[in-house]
Amino acid sequence: MQIGRTPSAEPSATIDLTNLSFQKKEHELKKIEYFYAGYSAFAYIGSAEFMRIARATEREIDHRPIDLRKVVAAASPSAFGTRSPQHKAYYFGREIERWAEHWNIPIMKGSPTYHSNDITLSNCMLIAGLVMEMDIDALAHEMLRAHWVDDYDLDNQADLEKIARNIDIDPAPLLDAARSPEVKAIYQTNTEEAIERSVFGSPTYFVDGDMFYGQDHLSFVERAATTAYKGQWPR
Repeated sequence: MQIGRTPSAEPSATIDLTNLSFQKKEHELKKIEYFYAGYSAFAYIGSAEFMRIARATEREIDHRPIDLRKVVAAASPSAFGTRSPQHKAYYFGREIERWAEHWNIPIMKGSPTYHSNDITLSNCMLIAGLVMEMDIDALAHEMLRAHWVDDYDLDNQADLEKIARNIDIDPAPLLDAARSPEVKAIYQTNTEEAIERSVFGSPTYFVDGDMFYGQDHLSFVERAATTAYKGQWPR
């Protein structure tokens, strides 16, 4: 397993940050709801492609950062730690390697050093950007990338500050707002809504109410953004 940070060529690898605004969007677009956590491996793997799809289909990403650990616990009778070594090696090892190669994106070997640390502050930092009426597409992508490429600790304020500065955002207002009762309430609401809507992992996308779990369904998301599938969700 890779220990410590290794430099990457660019913080914005695989995504063109010049096409992403940090300001509020000027007009309303139809949305794709995006339930995820800022430390999620598969959210990172699909992030650049998802943002490409959103732009191509003229959809706005409706970011819904969630407490993924609570969501998974509510959806599954067994904790992650009780899954077999074979399951973890395949799904959180080999699958991650293959998908990163498929999308031609950098990713560390093994898991980030601080992956088990608390995820509240990082997710609330993303929500704070929304409360401040920012477009957080680039911030979300950079947070995911920094964790899975450069081994950033998402429970460490200094590392979160670096993530914001990597994309020329002042971190101080974001981190102040991230600790506010308003933002924490939104985080709780997002998590409760995810559970109520049968979300069981990250990333999960909703296109006009139809649910798609996992970045391996992004081709379905792209199709649904222009042409709905038959049938309905929820059952």
